Amino acid sequence: MTSWEEWMGDTYYEINGSGLYGLKSCFPYPAKLVADSGIQSSSVHFRSFSLLWRWFSVSETPGVTGDSMDIDGDPFHHSDANPKILEADVELSRHRISVFLSTHTAYELLPESGKVVALDVSLPVKQAFHILYEQGISVAPLWDHNVGRFVGILSPLDFILILRELGNHGSELTEEELETHAISAWKEGKLQLTRKFDTNGPLNPRRLIDAGPHDSLKDVALKLLQNKVATIPIISQDGSVPQLLHLASLTGVLKCICRHFKHSPASLPILQQPICSIPLGTWVPKIGESNGRPFAMLRANASLSDALSLLVQAEVSAVPIVDENDSLLDIYCRSDITALAKDRAYAQIHLNELSIHQALQLTQEASASYGFFNGQRCHMCLGSDPLHKVMDRLAIPGVRRLVIVEAGSKRVEGIISLTDLFRFLIG
Repeated sequence: MTSWEEWMGDTYYEINGSGLYGLKSCFPYPAKLVADSGIQSSSVHFRSFSLLWRWFSVSETPGVTGDSMDIDGDPFHHSDANPKILEADVELSRHRISVFLSTHTAYELLPESGKVVALDVSLPVKQAFHILYEQGISVAPLWDHNVGRFVGILSPLDFILILRELGNHGSELTEEELETHAISAWKEGKLQLTRKFDTNGPLNPRRLIDAGPHDSLKDVALKLLQNKVATIPIISQDGSVPQLLHLASLTGVLKCICRHFKHSPASLPILQQPICSIPLGTWVPKIGESNGRPFAMLRANASLSDALSLLVQAEVSAVPIVDENDSLLDIYCRSDITALAKDRAYAQIHLNELSIHQALQLTQEASASYGFFNGQRCHMCLGSDPLHKVMDRLAIPGVRRLVIVEAGSKRVEGIISLTDLFRFLIG
């Protein structure tokens, strides 16, 4: 078999055309193929495979239902408001979380069912853009058939940089410009672009950050934090060809923590602390105060170009969108960029002429047409909410951050991301 056929293993099926992507099963325990559907777009034909395997009971569903300020099924009891935080409680809680993460492996992150998508580096960027959009995913590992291994990740940041770069070279984005660039060519161009603006930047392409199924959950979390990435592939190296098992994120690790300590919340004393008393997240500085980390917000009439520049330069994954009173209206995330694939909107717009409000409308229309989201986009909490409530919310798939708002007015007070939470929990 060829290297691509070997990578597909026991669930190999013919891939129509070179450079297209496949979905695969490569688990060390039985897997059952439950779907084989042909998907066709105007410029790409391929097959996808959805796989089912047994591990633990599925309780996670994308999106959130109910009031945006609450969580249903809170497993923890409540205590007196605003207790004094003790350093000893923080250290004890961190120690117990560290012990749990160190003694459990990445196998616990594997869901009961789902699909695993990879893109070949020979695939044109335009087709990759559409595939991610049509599949409702924001990232995908990159497979290089020439070397027979996974070599990187394609993420929303890649598309943001591509659109900004193309916009710098012409008055209007064209499909032809995207069509001429393979993923491999873009990755090399991205490296050169980075060197141009950062003379101390890397001389060689960044090595793929991955983890093995036997790695501890703590190792997985540390790799995500230290490398500032949202996901890493879980890859088995048992055979002659690497086998892609899953894409791990801090959401999955947090879900394991919440499940483990669900029936013994007293073992983590910090769970009852209100988040306003904990050094957690990024907060809007009060008048007269200095803040070491700027807090980024934008008005709805700001341009999409402004939003994308802020996401890149501030190295954040989302920006709250507020009104003239700084009350929360929505949030624009890096992953929202894939909505521009709907009806090839990216080829018809000027980034500096499209407002964030209009861009968010495109995102909502794209989400509705494919049915990807089953709840609100913007997730909030109060500064008085206890830590366990914030952890429960962030453990829900798709909820990568909570905007801290003032009760009633929804004036933005801060934001807590999964990264913020784990930096605090791990210490």
